[in-house]
Parts: sequence; C-alpha cells; structure tokens
Amino acid sequence: MANYTLIGGDQKQYGPVTEEQLRQWILDGRLNAQSRVKAESDAEWRPLSAFPEFAATLAAKSAASGAPPPLPSTEPPIPATTSGLAITSLVLGILGLFTCGLTALFGLVLGIMAMVKAKPPGRGASGGSGIALAGVVVSAIFLLLMPLFAAMLLPALAAAKQKAQAINCVVNEKQLALAVRVYSGNNKDQFPPAATWCDAIKTDVGSEKIFKCIAADPSRRCDYAFNAKLGGLETGKVAPDTVMIFESDGGWNANGGPEQMIGKPRHAGRFVVAFADGSVQQLRASQLSALRWDP
Repeated sequence: MANYTLIGGDQKQYGPVTEEQLRQWILDGRLNAQSRVKAESDAEWRPLSAFPEFAATLAAKSAASGAPPPLPSTEPPIPATTSGLAITSLVLGILGLFTCGLTALFGLVLGIMAMVKAKPPGRGASGGSGIALAGVVVSAIFLLLMPLFAAMLLPALAAAKQKAQAINCVVNEKQLALAVRVYSGNNKDQFPPAATWCDAIKTDVGSEKIFKCIAADPSRRCDYAFNAKLGGLETGKVAPDTVMIFESDGGWNANGGPEQMIGKPRHAGRFVVAFADGSVQQLRASQLSALRWDP
C-alpha cells in the first residue's frame, strides 16, 4: 500500500502516512479536496481530489456534510519562463559572427549560468534550458573559429597598414618637392645645393616630421635623398621627369644617384619617387631601371 506526504493547514509538511490514515483524516475533516498531497512515487504536489483512490471517501464526506462533491482540480500548470540569461547567451553567441568571436566568450559564460539555473518545467522553474544549450553551442563554435578569423583578418590589417604608410610617404615627398619649388622661386629659380638640401628647404617644409618615413628607422633624422645632379641648376633647364627626391637610408642632407636609393622597398614592393616637376609616383623594382637621373 502506498504512502503519502501532505501539507497541513499550518503549511508544514507531514508524513509519510498510509492511505488508510489519509481516509480517516478526510472523514475527520482534517483534510479536504484542496489539501496538497504527494504520493511517494510522485515528483509534484497535487490536490487530494486528483487522487482517484480518495474520490469515494471525499464524496462520502461531502454527502455527510451536505456539501456538493468536490470537483477535480482544474488549476492550469504555470508555464516555465524563459531565462533572460539563456536568451542573452544565444544573442551574444550569434553576434560572435560579427565580432570575430569576442562576444561569444561572454555568451558561453552566460549560457552555462543559465543551464545551471534552469529547472524542470513546473512551478517556479526558470526554464530556457534549450535556449541556454543553444547559446553555449553557438558561442563555443565561434570561440573555436576565433583563430581562423584572426588568420583571415591579420593579413588584411597588415596590407592596410602598408597602404597607409605608402600614402604617408607620398605625402611627405610631395611636401618636400613643394618646398624645393618654393626655395627655387626665392633663389633665382635654382634648385638647392645638393650637399645641404635639407637645411636649405627646412624652413619651407614647416616641420622636420616631413623628412621622416614612418616605415623607416626612427633613429634617422631624414629618410630621403636628393638627386645630386640637380644641385644648383636652373629649374627651367631640367627635364620634368628627372628624379629629384627618393627614399634613402643616407640620413640628413643625403644626396647622390641610384646608389643612394634603398635596396628593399618599404611599402609592399613599391618605391616612392618625386620628380623635378613636383609629381610623385610609387614604382615597382622593375621600373627603377627606366628612371631618368641626368637633367
């Protein structure tokens, strides 16, 4: 014979007691159809009227007291509420696709917390265990893919950095070429002396930072050289496509010819060269042999 546990009118738990004992308490008026009872094989509390084995006793008690027989309990089960942690975990996991997996780390943590807090469906359950599991799985996948995302992203970032450095170098040489033209305009249209060209145009440049290439050795004062064959010549007698300023490791006031040009390009295989007409180009190594050095 089954045993039962019950909740009394004082909201305290009693039992286990036998089926016969419960019948006697019903007849004594100590229990009614709404009393909460749980059989030893049950996981949930139910009203006494939900147990068929006590229906006859409850009916007899109702008849003896003149009250109508109790109706079966129709109390609907309280639906489980979905945990906010579970939903947040899933959302952060999905956002990992757009954040290279960064938000997935938080999604994984919140998903595990939601799974721990989730209860079986029923009264007081937090629910959302399925969503929490999905959040954990999605977040874990994106975390595993983070190295792949990094491998795809780093080359693109490196290429963008080199492009930015090349643009900076082009701007520098344009400003240096402009400063040379300003100097020439103030000195009978003559190019500055090759041996002191940096000193000659320094005041027209405005800042010595223009003499520096951000991709070069930061310890040098200047990362460009001047074509020595142009020193002191009249600008109108020099072919416009003649090399004027180019990248070099010679330092301040460096001048000369092709031998002064850097041997290895600083900007993704390109050399930056400024010409006598003030134009600046990015050239491949195969194009250097075609440069004009003689005025």
